[in-house]
Amino acid sequence: MAFWLARERRAQESTFIQRFDPRFWTVNFPRPAMASVVTTGPDSLRVDIELHHAGELVGLIWESADTLDHPLLAYQTDRDYSRTTLRFRWQSDGVIALDQPNGPTLTIEGRDAAGLSRTWYIRLWNYAHGTPTDARISLPFSALESGYGLPGEPIHPGDIDRMFISLVAPGFSWGSTALLPSRFDGSVTMSEIAADGARAMLELGDVLVPPHGERMSTAYDDAYNQTPARLLRTVTGLGYRDDIVHYVGMSHFMRLARQSDGSLLASADGELCEPAVVWHRNLFMLAQADGLEVIASLSYELLDAYCPESWKQRTASGAPALTGWVPPSTLLSPANPQAMGWLADAAERFVALLSQAVLPVRFQIGEPWWWVTPAREICLYDDAAKAAFGGNPPIIANIASPLDAAATSLLNAAGTLLAQSTSALTDAVRAAAQGPSEVLLLAFTPTILDPATPELYRANLPTGWAAPAFDRLQLEDYDWLTAGADAARRAAYALVDARLGYPPADQDYLAGFVLNPADAEAMWARIDSGLSEAAARGITRRYVWALPQVNRDGYTRLAPSPEQAMDPFDNVLYPFPLGRSASVAPEFSTSIAVTASGHERRNSLWSDARLHFDVGPGIRSEGELSELIAFFRARRGPARGFRIMDPFDNSSNGMTGTPTKLDQLIGIGDGVRADFQLVKSYGGAEPQVRPITRPRAETLVVSVGGAASTAWTLGEKGTLRFLTAPPPRAEIRAGFRFDVPVRFAEDRLDVAAVNFAAGEAPSVPLIEIRESA
Repeated sequence: MAFWLARERRAQESTFIQRFDPRFWTVNFPRPAMASVVTTGPDSLRVDIELHHAGELVGLIWESADTLDHPLLAYQTDRDYSRTTLRFRWQSDGVIALDQPNGPTLTIEGRDAAGLSRTWYIRLWNYAHGTPTDARISLPFSALESGYGLPGEPIHPGDIDRMFISLVAPGFSWGSTALLPSRFDGSVTMSEIAADGARAMLELGDVLVPPHGERMSTAYDDAYNQTPARLLRTVTGLGYRDDIVHYVGMSHFMRLARQSDGSLLASADGELCEPAVVWHRNLFMLAQADGLEVIASLSYELLDAYCPESWKQRTASGAPALTGWVPPSTLLSPANPQAMGWLADAAERFVALLSQAVLPVRFQIGEPWWWVTPAREICLYDDAAKAAFGGNPPIIANIASPLDAAATSLLNAAGTLLAQSTSALTDAVRAAAQGPSEVLLLAFTPTILDPATPELYRANLPTGWAAPAFDRLQLEDYDWLTAGADAARRAAYALVDARLGYPPADQDYLAGFVLNPADAEAMWARIDSGLSEAAARGITRRYVWALPQVNRDGYTRLAPSPEQAMDPFDNVLYPFPLGRSASVAPEFSTSIAVTASGHERRNSLWSDARLHFDVGPGIRSEGELSELIAFFRARRGPARGFRIMDPFDNSSNGMTGTPTKLDQLIGIGDGVRADFQLVKSYGGAEPQVRPITRPRAETLVVSVGGAASTAWTLGEKGTLRFLTAPPPRAEIRAGFRFDVPVRFAEDRLDVAAVNFAAGEAPSVPLIEIRESA
């Protein structure tokens, strides 16, 4: 499949929006505050807020540069607000009112007329008409003045980076970490949003990529600051259809409850915070209107700071399971009834939101596992787990070390307990749905099937997950995919199929993601190939993980053209031997510039030669001539390719010698890579390397590090696939005979019977097909 990393919009479709379109505002805030922004109409938005400390502030933000959307869908950057006016109606509930100290303030960040960085503070009440909680506000940027009262310092409107409106609770004290008397709940509605003046409109990317068969994944932890309308616009604009996997996250959806010591932990009853409720209700409603279903996903992961100590998985030394994220998250113990009850309660609340939006109940249990630390300590030893395992389970100090029978028995028991926990969560979802539902399980194979920890599958891929425990099984392997570890990926598919028994029709595949934008070029090519490979394996539901990386890197999956859908090659051999009478002509393309002094500058445009044949002299009888005409018609002239053996060059050993296992160096092992393209090299120090896409399988012999190997299969177009990745620094060599992919060079085949009878050979030109290896 074709894809494109779009860095900018170049003549693609665009439209215009009013500056300050409600879809493109964002919110930001410090933990443990929580806020969300949603659109409530074409010219209105709503912000919901939960605050816990006196110093917490929520900003409602407009950015001059769109850094969040896909480049083909982003709005234009325009930092000049001169002669532009923003008008809106302001209605607030709970937050400090417009007329009070610390009331809503517009902060503008940019540069002054001299180009020096500046920040201005504009009190909104100075530009309001109405009451302190219900007013109409007009902000003429060329006439705005900063300061608590008017007149104030004029702002410079010609170079603004961003602006935000600050929202705080009564009792706000800048920088204070003191708790508010109780949790603060508030909201703001901005309606009748309109921009007037000379620079009131912005160009907006408006591409609509044709549907390509793939689906999208999102996550609330990545997108809590944006409007759902903005996300869904991107999903549909980039050609993703049918449904989205939406991970509700591990740090923003939960309501926090104050503890006796003043700390804040996840509410024990699985309650959702109001900003998350409003945001997800809006997402589900808009998705339903767009014809998209949503698979709500909940994992066993929770921000460590919000997790009760007794809920955490722990090592044998008592250390909590901590991920590498900053700040870290932790893993909930499948043995802890309070932790598992919290998960079930939260799941039931998301099921209710799906049902309210008239969406089918589809729920993913995301990556449930027993955590393994970087030191290879498995976290099976929290108090609830130890009690479940008999009170004094054997210590597995290093899961990568050889394990005795007691240790493997413990891993089996851990797997049984994990499966029981996911079964209970499945039952809770189905009961909450009160009707049809679909429960999916997501497993991450590079961790649970890591060759360095060969027994870990007992705990983290339990047979209790075997079909039909879940409606669908979802697999992701992006660590291996982006590293090129194809042998490990294929081995994992085989093991999962054998152990759990889900047919391809009941499996989904998640491909991605690219953590570092510097890796985009190489990794997106592999991700895109992984999607196509999954389709070839019969996996019909394939998801890209995840939307923020797609937008950041401009990944654009393209639908196949009709030509790509058709394979214009017949894997048949030209029916006549060429013999020595046929002509063969290798061709390169070279640009040659001759200077005034007669010197030449030569530039080789092709890295490999293209062959031309004339096989007419090989036709020896009228019967063969008739067969040639039939073969020509069956190929529809030059429309379909076929194979031919070059009588002068058809072997890896010299030109026509008998192949041996040491003939051609096709790669050097690195312990990860398992696929190698067959090639033939011509020349010495700087050889010309020719990809071999049509080898004769029965002649192929292979060596690894000089020793013959049979642990491989031959894939399409000359790809040698090892069952296990060759070890680092091992030379991979191969010997083979091969054919050349060709087509007829012309749409006509001119044959004169009288000339043929007189001994004149017809001209039958062929030309080599340049195949993508």
